[in-house]
Amino acid sequence: MGIVEKVTVSLPQETAEFLRSEVENGSYASPSDIVGEAVQEWKERRDLLGYSPKELNILVSEAEGSGSSPFATMDELKAEARRLYLSTQR
Repeated sequence: MGIVEKVTVSLPQETAEFLRSEVENGSYASPSDIVGEAVQEWKERRDLLGYSPKELNILVSEAEGSGSSPFATMDELKAEARRLYLSTQR
């Protein structure tokens, strides 16, 4: 695990109660375990996407301003995505 550093974090009461209840019901050994797992998942998701929060906000704004989708259903969208993907594999 390496060096462990103690950090104090302020949480809303509802969140703190949720952490305590998860420890009490045996889902986790301590609130630190819950927070550590949450931070690790957040880091992995952020690293996987490769975008900063600012970049994601820009992308969302661009998407919202781009208008309606030309696809009537999700199946149509998936079919087009497959077609585009396969066209790059040739």
